[in-house]
Amino acid sequence: MSMSDLAQMTKIEVVVGSDDVAEVSALMQSLGARGYTAITGVAGVGHHGHRGGRLLFNDHDTLTLLVTVVAPERADAIVTGIRPFLDQASGVMFVSHTAVSRPDYFA
Repeated sequence: MSMSDLAQMTKIEVVVGSDDVAEVSALMQSLGARGYTAITGVAGVGHHGHRGGRLLFNDHDTLTLLVTVVAPERADAIVTGIRPFLDQASGVMFVSHTAVSRPDYFA
């Protein structure tokens, strides 16, 4: 397989607090994402200051990175649907072009 054999897709990554994961993941799926990957305990520094990774006694203050890959024609609905949520909650969204070897997994 070469690069020319890969299918062009859109990757949407959303970092939210752990309390918001269920709502954001349900929203992604209701707007056309077939699935997602959740990576818990992410850390970083942003508008809300430093956020630690996995906390020993408090899972509610951690951040989660949700990643989904969709066909380009589905991306706009997901981005449009998640944006109002991020206007009222702490979080950030990244959207990028990507390529996959098994496009049927994402369609």
